[in-house]
Amino acid sequence: MRRILLLPLVFLALALGLAACGDSDDDGDTAASTAPAAAQTDTTGGGAALSDEPLRVGATPVPHVEILRFVQDNLAERAGLRLDIQEFTDYVVPNTALEEGQLDANYFQTPGYLRDQSEARGFDFVSVADVHIEPLGLYSNDIRSVEEIPDGAQVAIPNDAANEARALRLLDANGIIRLEDPASETATPRDIADNPKDLEFTEVEAAQTPRALDDADLAVINGNYALEARLSPAEDALVLERAEGNPNVNLLVTTPELESDPRIVELARLLRSPEVRQFIEQQYRGAVIPAA
Repeated sequence: MRRILLLPLVFLALALGLAACGDSDDDGDTAASTAPAAAQTDTTGGGAALSDEPLRVGATPVPHVEILRFVQDNLAERAGLRLDIQEFTDYVVPNTALEEGQLDANYFQTPGYLRDQSEARGFDFVSVADVHIEPLGLYSNDIRSVEEIPDGAQVAIPNDAANEARALRLLDANGIIRLEDPASETATPRDIADNPKDLEFTEVEAAQTPRALDDADLAVINGNYALEARLSPAEDALVLERAEGNPNVNLLVTTPELESDPRIVELARLLRSPEVRQFIEQQYRGAVIPAA
């Protein structure tokens, strides 16, 4: 009689044991399916995320941050790329932040500026993509043509070596001054061979050149800062750099250690994609020109 009573208990215990194993397997399946789902929040279209860590990119607001946000909103997720876009309002801090490891890449500078800063500050950076050109222009609040520039006019120019030389080359190319060496990449006002209008030059930080128009008669302004100041290079500039053969392309820059990082490689590809080219052409209408 006791043996008969024990049999149901044995079967009940076995059933409970099997049920517990089934719950354990179900939990394991749930955990395994949950982890990939969390990782897949960074991508669509079935591709795996390139990394769990977002790519930290420093850039100046216009057009660099705007272009990066277009990539972030329209292209990056599909490519499995996460971007942490950090905005800077000058040309100094993005390189310092990259050197100190606070950024993985930056996007704001030209080859001349990169070369000048590398020599002056000992940076060891590499360019991984030519993205776009922002023609440098000469602007004024009151003067409407080169012919109207008065004798003794005050001209504000960027104070960093690369952009200062670039500004003077622009004036030389348009017959406003004559440099001893029209191709000089290190020209300063001391290298002006002929200044027929006796222009007076004031060196200011590049980011401040639009504001300098309140005090100076003229200012040579980088394309990105002109756009931020709601100036239209194509319409408002008295003279503007040529796009064809312009060596002042804006670069995606990183360190040698990160040059082959899949995130860097993918961002470089996206910045030179047909989608970004179309965005630049439609958004900026000649004020910014795709390099690719």
